[in-house]
Amino acid sequence: MILVLALILAFSLMEFAAWSAHKYLMHGFLWAVHEDHHHVTGKTFQKNDLFFLIFAIPSWLCIMLGIMYEVNFSIGFGFGIALYGLVYFLVHDVLIHRRFKWFDNTNNAYFKAIRKAHKIHHKKLGKEDGECFGMLIVPRKYFRQ
Repeated sequence: MILVLALILAFSLMEFAAWSAHKYLMHGFLWAVHEDHHHVTGKTFQKNDLFFLIFAIPSWLCIMLGIMYEVNFSIGFGFGIALYGLVYFLVHDVLIHRRFKWFDNTNNAYFKAIRKAHKIHHKKLGKEDGECFGMLIVPRKYFRQ
């Protein structure tokens, strides 16, 4: 039970961690790595893809150390981070940017709102004055547009 609760907690906290990393790291001093994501290069992989390590390494460490020391909370937390990473990949890279053409476009209102918010984020080609840094929590105004 503690494993499942830790997974849910980690998954939930990841939206805020991802938002913070996006706003303050990617649009901050690590802009040189994130910049190619805001300028279409036509390449399948971008320097920006390296950011998965920011979350993959702690996920792996939580899982590995949790297994080694038999700490279910750590294992669940690590899997929660990993699950968020998978969902982020599917939503951001597959559904929004269509980097991998695995699914047809959907008319789901939630996914339409996510796309609109992300499109607003990408309107700014520079690192300053950005908005909509999150992924899964979408401001209400994008549901109404």
